[in-house]
Amino acid sequence: MKQQSSLMAVLTISFLVVGNLIGVGILALPINTGLAGLIPALGGMIVLGGAMFFTALVLAREAVESRKENFNLPSLYQQYLGSAGKWVAIFANMLILYGLLVAYLTGGASILANLFHIPTEYNWLLTLIFFFIITWVALMNVGLILKYNSLIMICLLVFFILMVTMGESHVKIEHYAFSDWGFLPATAPIIVTAFHFHNIIPTICTSLKWNFSLVWKTIFMGMLIGYAMNALWIQTALGVLPLDDSATSLLTSFHKNLPATVPMSQIIATPLFMIAALVFSLLAIMTSYLANSMGLMGFIQDMTENHLHIQSRKAVIGLTFIPPLAIALIWPEVFLQALNIVGGVGIVILFGILPCIIFLKKNAAGRKKILGVLMLLLFLGCLVCEIGQEAGLMQIKPEIEQWAPQVQHMKLN
Repeated sequence: MKQQSSLMAVLTISFLVVGNLIGVGILALPINTGLAGLIPALGGMIVLGGAMFFTALVLAREAVESRKENFNLPSLYQQYLGSAGKWVAIFANMLILYGLLVAYLTGGASILANLFHIPTEYNWLLTLIFFFIITWVALMNVGLILKYNSLIMICLLVFFILMVTMGESHVKIEHYAFSDWGFLPATAPIIVTAFHFHNIIPTICTSLKWNFSLVWKTIFMGMLIGYAMNALWIQTALGVLPLDDSATSLLTSFHKNLPATVPMSQIIATPLFMIAALVFSLLAIMTSYLANSMGLMGFIQDMTENHLHIQSRKAVIGLTFIPPLAIALIWPEVFLQALNIVGGVGIVILFGILPCIIFLKKNAAGRKKILGVLMLLLFLGCLVCEIGQEAGLMQIKPEIEQWAPQVQHMKLN
């Protein structure tokens, strides 16, 4: 009976991990990773997904050893790395939360504009409307959303299955011949973002009563399901989206910073797919926006009250929501770029590099040290690559144009 209860707990909480993995990252994965090709994309996901699993276990071990329900990362990093570690964690967390809110706003507005053919000159108005609705939900109906979180997750899974099923009938096998391993490093930030759930690790450990055996099994199960869903979605999207210079191609969608559901809806031009894509996209964005905006509000409140000694809910709300809205209005086509910065800088530092340093401090010799060094070098490589690209010092461009004629020739034959 106890074994059955443990198994049920692992399965139940693993879906909490899956719920965090089904978010805005899954909308961006096919466009970015697709430009590297199916096999490189799946291989990159195994390597970076495995690295994120490694750092998740490092943080989970720390949470289990502390047995604190108020376990938080800045305090953890201060314990091992001093004040510098604490402030690096704080700034990385701010970058993640603000960057994700920008991605949600620009991605949501882009989906609505493209699916309903709204002219680009009205993007600012659409962004404002979308912002006020989704922010009102975040501020006024948190309890209601959380109460029906399981129902929302079921809806997400149903519409995901519907999109994949309908998409498979439009798959072109010749699209899978494309491969550009040289572009794979540029996809790392999106892959890391898609496997980011580490902020709920304390909740997982508390729910499983700090039983590390159950914790790692739960994390592994959730990430395995998440990998399977991401892999299936990439396989479907890459098979559907063309490799030419059309308005619905992978390359065009990449340059326009579009979520994958937008060009797919134009190719699979059926009302049912459009509804499924719209509902799935907006639900994924809404649940992620809610969770991260609440996290950012709590973070801002802690900073203003405990460090700036300002007691004002209006100030907290303003500091939480006005900066991402301003960025979304000024740069409305920044969806993929925002996720690249979030994943390649914020997540890589907070949930990649810093946990690896903790692991190395506790395992200074032997095979574990080698593993820790390899993981640290991998995340450092991701960080250097992203900073280099954003600063214009490094340019990794997709070579999809040279493959398009070959794919067209395969179609004719």
